Amino acid sequence: MDTVSALALEIRRARKDAGLTQGKLADLAEVSERTVRALETATGNPSLRAVASVLNVLGLKIGVGR
Repeated sequence: MDTVSALALEIRRARKDAGLTQGKLADLAEVSERTVRALETATGNPSLRAVASVLNVLGLKIGVGR
């Protein structure tokens, strides 16, 4: 599984564990529901700001390393 697909799976899992709909997550993260759908299916090209906002709402973190 590639990194983007793994991130998409984790976002979806965290949203469901939190009992949130895609629409509610979108509202809380101040992004569109379409963006949440794109993140969960590893499609489209959401902005880094949108990714960070969704991750923050879900209490997830992403790391950068070499």
